[in-house]
Amino acid sequence: MRLARSIFAFSGLMLGLLWNCEAAAQDAPAKPDDGALHRLTPKQQKKRDKKVVKELGDGQRSWLEEDVVYIITKEEREAFLRLGTNEERDQFIETFFDRRNPAPESGENTFKEEHYRRIAYANEHFASGLPGWKTDRGHMYILWGPPDEIESHPTGGTYDRPPEEGGGSTSTYPWEKWRYRHLEDIGENIELEFVDPTGSGEYHLTMDPGEKDALAKVPGAGLGTLEAMNMSTKAQRFTNTDGTTLPAALGGRPASMNEFERLSRYVDVQRPPRFKDLDTMVSTRIVRNQIHLDYSLDYLRITGDSVLVPITLQVANRDLEFRNVRGVQSTTLDVYARITSMTGRVVQTFEDTVARDFPESLFQKSLNLSSIYQKAVPLRPGLYKLNVVVKDEASGNVGTIETALRVPRYDEENLDASSLILADQIEDLPTNQAGLGPFVIGTRKVLPRLGKEFSSTEKMGVFMQFYNLKLDDITHKTSTDTSYRITKGGQEVWRAEQHHQNGEQLTVEQLIPLNGLAPGRYTLEVRTKDQTAGQTIARSAEFTVKGDTPGNTRNN
Repeated sequence: MRLARSIFAFSGLMLGLLWNCEAAAQDAPAKPDDGALHRLTPKQQKKRDKKVVKELGDGQRSWLEEDVVYIITKEEREAFLRLGTNEERDQFIETFFDRRNPAPESGENTFKEEHYRRIAYANEHFASGLPGWKTDRGHMYILWGPPDEIESHPTGGTYDRPPEEGGGSTSTYPWEKWRYRHLEDIGENIELEFVDPTGSGEYHLTMDPGEKDALAKVPGAGLGTLEAMNMSTKAQRFTNTDGTTLPAALGGRPASMNEFERLSRYVDVQRPPRFKDLDTMVSTRIVRNQIHLDYSLDYLRITGDSVLVPITLQVANRDLEFRNVRGVQSTTLDVYARITSMTGRVVQTFEDTVARDFPESLFQKSLNLSSIYQKAVPLRPGLYKLNVVVKDEASGNVGTIETALRVPRYDEENLDASSLILADQIEDLPTNQAGLGPFVIGTRKVLPRLGKEFSSTEKMGVFMQFYNLKLDDITHKTSTDTSYRITKGGQEVWRAEQHHQNGEQLTVEQLIPLNGLAPGRYTLEVRTKDQTAGQTIARSAEFTVKGDTPGNTRNN
C-alpha cells in the first residue's frame, strides 16, 4: 500500500486493534497528546472526534462526512482526525485515492472518477427530501455501482409471494429489489430489497422481506397459504424467531433466508471495500517473506455451533524499518487476513493499519522487543484455510502465513474444554470493558505468550475454559476439581489443585511461579474432573524456562 507513511507517524496509537507493549510502556515518558489519547474512554474519544470534525475547514469536513463517508475505513477516519495540520490532512486526502488507484502508472485515477460519478448519479436519481447520496439506495450504488438487475414496483400493487415467503397474494408498498451477480468478499447472486412504506420516495434497505406487505396488519387480508388454510394466523408473523414478519412457509425457508445469513449480508454490503493491494498478495501466494511472523490460534466455545477463534500475530521490531519524524521513530504496518473454506469460498476477511512510535531515547531498546496483534473471529466448526499478509509501509517488506484452521465442534452434552492458553498476563477488566477489544475473553484480558518461553523469574499465566458441567440435583451447584501438573522428562516437578463450585461453564486461571524450575523444556497439564457427572478432561502444552532473561518481551 502506498499510503503516505507520515500520515500515521503522529497518531501515536494503534488504529483499531491492539499492539501490546508492556516493557517499553513502563519506561517511556508519554508524549503529551498521545498519553491523553490513550486514557480516553470510547465516549470521550467520540466527543473529541466530533470536536475535531467541527474544527475542520469546510472542504476537509465535506470530504470526510460526505465524499468518502461510505468508503473510508474506521482506521483511516481515526488517523485523519488525529493529524495536526491542514497540510497533513491535504496529503492524506491525496494519498487516500492514490492507494485505491488500480493503474497508478496511467496518470489517471479511474477509481476516483468512478466514485464521484456514482455520487452524482445517486444525487440525480435517488433524492427524496434527502440528497440522493444520503439514501440507502444511494449508499449501495456508491459502494457497489449499478446492479445487474432491478425489479421495480414504484406504486406497489399486487404481489404473489413465492412459497419460501409464505405464498398467497397481498398488496405492497412501493419497493425495489436489486440483484448483483457477484459482490467481492460477499458472494454470488446477492439480492438487496428496498421498501418505501411512507410513500415519500425514501426507500430504505430492509432485512425483512415481509416489510413491503401493506396488508400485514389488516385482519383477514393478504393471507399466506397456511393462514388461508387456518393452519397459522397473521398474529404469528410478529412472533417469528427468524427476524421476519412473513407468513409461515409450507416446507420451511431456504438457507439463504436464514436470519444470520440475512443479517450478515445486511452488514457486509454496508462496509467499506478492503485494501486491494494486500488482497492481491494473498491471492497471488507471495513466497518472499522478509518479515518473520509468529502466530497462535486458540479456540473457545460461544454456542454449540459457533466458536471464537483468537488469531494472534507477533513480529520483532528489528525486522521493521523506522523513520525519524520530528524526533520520533515511527513505522506503519498493514495487516490483511482472509479465511476461506476448503472449497475456496471466502468466509471472512479482516484488515488493519497500525502505527508504532518510539521516542529517540527508547528506540534502541525497542529493537529488542516484539509487537503483538490479535483479532478474534467467530467461526462455525469445520476446516478452513487462513492466509495472512503483514506489510511494512516504509520498506515494502512483507511477512505471510498460510495455515489450516481446524475449528472444533464442541460437545453439547459431555464435558469439553477450550484451548489451553499460556499467557504473559491475565487481568480482570472493569464491567464496562468486558467482552470488548483484542485480547479480551469475557471479563478478562489474556495476553498469550507466543514463543512459550519464560524466564525463571517470571510467573506463567494459564487460562482455560470448561463446558457442560453438571448441576447437582440437590444443591443446584457444580463440583469440580482442577489440577495443574508440570513434568520434565515424564517426572512431576510441580503441582497445584483447586476446587470450584460454579455454573455450567468454568473458567480457570492461574499464575504459576517458575523460580523453582531449572532451565529446560517442560510440559504443563491442566486436568478437570466433574465430580457430579464423573467425567474428566485434560489439555496440555509444552513450554521452556530460559534462565533469568525474559523469553518474550512485548511492546505497545
